[in-house]
Amino acid sequence: MEKRSNKYYLTLSLKEYANGETEPAKELGIEFSNHDEIFGIIQKMKEKNLFDDPSEATQFALGLKLFSEIKLKHRKNPLFDELNEVFPVFMKKLKSL
Repeated sequence: MEKRSNKYYLTLSLKEYANGETEPAKELGIEFSNHDEIFGIIQKMKEKNLFDDPSEATQFALGLKLFSEIKLKHRKNPLFDELNEVFPVFMKKLKSL
């Protein structure tokens, strides 16, 4: 039996380049699945007040969930060898805060 996953669609739009220009506009949309309900995790990260700026909690939670889901799916990939040892420790620390 296949595990059920939440399905998401993420849109990333470039608002402004570092030099102040707004053209050419760029946008990327991707569909992905994740075993967690990411909106709930974002809210939990905001409530923990880990960062001065609440938007950084959103960036952190979203980046972490995108990264960790790929790492989990490809745990046997040699790219993740070093992380496979320390990542569970990091996640336990984060969840304990």
